[in-house]
Amino acid sequence: MKNTILGLDSDKVKILNLYLNELLSNFQVYYQSLRGLHWNIKGKSFFELHLKFEELYTDAQEKIDMIAERILTLEGTPLHSFTDYVELAKVPVGKNISNDRASVDLIVESLSKLIEIERKILNESDEANDEGTNSMMSDFIAEQEKTIWMMKAWLG
Repeated sequence: MKNTILGLDSDKVKILNLYLNELLSNFQVYYQSLRGLHWNIKGKSFFELHLKFEELYTDAQEKIDMIAERILTLEGTPLHSFTDYVELAKVPVGKNISNDRASVDLIVESLSKLIEIERKILNESDEANDEGTNSMMSDFIAEQEKTIWMMKAWLG
């Protein structure tokens, strides 16, 4: 068993970096969908949701950077082309959505998919004794679960 400079099993870290790049790709697509929702929202909920979508895409942008930096910390290379992102993305793409309910539904569905990937990473990072990645995933999951609850409450 060969270890990384961080003392982690190299083979397990390679798998973690694959999963983290999958998460990075999904976050990039989610981020872009949020931008589109922010720009295109119409109706009586415009002011409320326009601000909320900006808050969410700003948060997603920060998480994108955190994920990429974690990959680099684990001696990997973060993906950085839209071709790679689209190929790996499992979150739905929000195209030309201006309806408030459809927008919030897209966010709930996207966050659910992100959590699914994060739980997979959480299991792998636990197996690899990678507390840094483990902690990051735990924080992401807890925050996104709360956002899903709030979005579902908004939907009624």
